[in-house]
Amino acid sequence: MAGFLDAPLDRAQLKRGLIVSVQAPEGSPMRHPDVIAAMAEASLRNGALGVRLESPEHIGAVRERCPDALIIGLWKRTWAGSSVYITPRWHEIQAVWAAGADVVALDATDRVRPDGERLEDLVRRARSELGAPLMADVDTLANGLRAAALGCDWVGTTLFGYTEATAASSPPAWDLIQPLREQLPLTTPLICEGGIASACAAADAIQRGADAVVVGTAITGVDLQVAAYRQRMDVQTG
Repeated sequence: MAGFLDAPLDRAQLKRGLIVSVQAPEGSPMRHPDVIAAMAEASLRNGALGVRLESPEHIGAVRERCPDALIIGLWKRTWAGSSVYITPRWHEIQAVWAAGADVVALDATDRVRPDGERLEDLVRRARSELGAPLMADVDTLANGLRAAALGCDWVGTTLFGYTEATAASSPPAWDLIQPLREQLPLTTPLICEGGIASACAAADAIQRGADAVVVGTAITGVDLQVAAYRQRMDVQTG
């Protein structure tokens, strides 16, 4: 099973689009396929261009409930000896695609992957064996340009501030968007993801050169949002 799109959306189709990341942490009561699917449907009904989902189970649940949804899918898994966790191996790419994703998101940094697999091989196999469009989650300009050169369809700033190379920086990736847009192929969509905490910030990302924006915690992150409110209230009133 694959998604409903015949081809990945181009820049014109993504223009000023909002993609909602509908995820919940391990142990949360929100992390249930029915809950994820309901949040995804609510997002789509209110103007989201698509949703970004984690795990084959959640992708399948949303595909069943929202058969025409644009789904960017990934699978977070951790392995000893590698800090890559977003769709790290071929096995995860296959599973995400089979569950019904339209686009498979994967870590496209230059870090060592589990089992010695290489990004270039994964991109080649995803394209030739599955015909799966790919969203490259990157952290730096060099990795974004490399991902596009290897054949990834979309490039996203997802991992800016979350890798060893960018640990001193914090998202949003304001300093990364403009150089990526200037140096990526004109046909390659650029997605701003990470640290977008308000509608104003989302609009700012578009003005800086992103074709679309992914927002997660600020919209669907009930666990993290409530904890943040509680912590701030305790600090200011304690």
